[in-house]
Parts: sequence; C-alpha cells; structure tokens
Amino acid sequence: MASISNDLTGKTIAILVADGFEEIEMTSPRAALEAAGATTKIVSLAHGHVEGWNHFDKGAKFKVDQVVSAASADDFDGLLLPGGVANPDQLRVNPDALAFVRAFFIQHKPVAAICHAPWTLIDAQCVSGRRMTSYPSIKHDLINAGAHWTDEDVVVDQGLVTSRSPKDLPAFNAKLVEEVAEGLHAGQSASPAAR
Repeated sequence: MASISNDLTGKTIAILVADGFEEIEMTSPRAALEAAGATTKIVSLAHGHVEGWNHFDKGAKFKVDQVVSAASADDFDGLLLPGGVANPDQLRVNPDALAFVRAFFIQHKPVAAICHAPWTLIDAQCVSGRRMTSYPSIKHDLINAGAHWTDEDVVVDQGLVTSRSPKDLPAFNAKLVEEVAEGLHAGQSASPAAR
C-alpha cells in the first residue's frame, strides 16, 4: 500500500477552546498542522480572545476566529480539542459546542482530543464503543460512558485520536496530521448504533 502524503495544503482545522485550555496542547498541535500546510481557526464561546493556561498559571491570549454558535463543521476538515481542566468543563455544558463537536463525528471527519478534552466528547455522546486514552483522572468517566480506555501515548480509532498529556504531544501531533491527511473515516460516527 502506498504511503499517504501528510501534505495538508487546502485543509482547514477547527480548534475548539474556552478559557483555561492547556496552552501547549493547543500551540504544539497547531504548529504541527500548519507546518504540514493546514490552516487553523480558533473557535470559542465568545468573540475577542481566549486565554490559555500553563498548568496552574495563566498563559497567553489568542484571537478567536469564529464563535461556536455561528460555526459549522461543514467548513472544516478536522477538529482539535486541547485539554486543561477549565476548558472542557465549559465546553461540555454548552449546547452549541456539543452540537459542533458531534457534527464532526456525524460527517466522519477526524477529531483529536488530548488530556481532559475527552470530557467534551462524553457530553457530545461520541465515546461509546470507542478505544481511547486520556488524562488518568478522567479514565473512569470515559469507561462509564462506554469507551474502551487504554493507557498509551496515543490511540487512534477510526479517525479519533486521543492522548494522555503534554508529554505525549510528539505522538499525538504525528497521528493528528496523519488522520487529517487520510480524510474521512467511515467508522467515525456519533451514533453507537452505527458502530
């Protein structure tokens, strides 16, 4: 089988974040995507800027390109969900954010979530039956939601890429770029009945 080119020229990736995201879990994958030729857009809950964190310390602010209430998965080729604790805790209770996330699964597009970001996937009802990893503290949340949790640096399941923490970013970034390059994944679905 011929190897797939990791040239992402012409592809646009949504980065969904709220205040309190783990900064390196956004900036490192974003740099990898852009180095491969992709365009990235920060999508958030409100206009203006969104603030990253460096573990417990406030980090940099980043310009929001699009508000999630007006965003559509139709306009993107993939979705990146950085972690942090405060970030997914806000996203998982926002109906617009959950609908936006779920749409990527329905459209069979690649989704990458690291650290605590799978919390959002639980509330978007996109983890049942999926093989995943995460930060260890949310292991049982994922298992209780029907995921098959495993302790690995990166796990790929039909276009869904998950990793545990910033130490896994090299593997996470490589698989994110690879899955976006592959395009649509027939097994990527929000509906447990479809798996």
